[in-house]
Amino acid sequence: MKLFIASDIHGSAKYCREMLSAFEREKAGRMLLLGDIIYHGPRNDLPEEYAPREVIALLNARADSIFSVRGNCEAEVDQMVLKFPVMAEYALIFEGNSTIFATHGHIWGREKVPPLKPGDVLLCGHTHIPACERLDCGIVYINPGSVSIPKAGSSRGYITLENGVFRFKTLAGEEYDTYNT
Repeated sequence: MKLFIASDIHGSAKYCREMLSAFEREKAGRMLLLGDIIYHGPRNDLPEEYAPREVIALLNARADSIFSVRGNCEAEVDQMVLKFPVMAEYALIFEGNSTIFATHGHIWGREKVPPLKPGDVLLCGHTHIPACERLDCGIVYINPGSVSIPKAGSSRGYITLENGVFRFKTLAGEEYDTYNT
């Protein structure tokens, strides 16, 4: 099954709609959100078309296709309005011989690596900067960047995972990098 992975919507209805269009275009079976779904947080400017209620409605309409981990901007009240789980610190995905540790990145991340084995994948959001790199410990760090507030000159984007291949794409669907597990 194809998995669609995105992070850091931060309440932007405009980019949530674009992300959902990309999800439909990709024909992915499930969507994994890596946190910071509704709110922009104190360190970010308001994203374009900041409309948390609209984002809630857009995502709830597809709740049966979404699973998520908690970002640093999620709170228990968010779980009260979202129809899919958003409060887990991490999710484990098993892909071939690799374990994928999916988390937001504010607790576990590049500087504080969870107990994984060389070749496993640490999948994070949080930084708003796409990345794919092998850390000194042998773990592969992957980040899709941000849907609504990209940083360091990056594009708004997402990742797909299918048959052990991570594909980095812009919201328009242009592929710009890959990683094979």
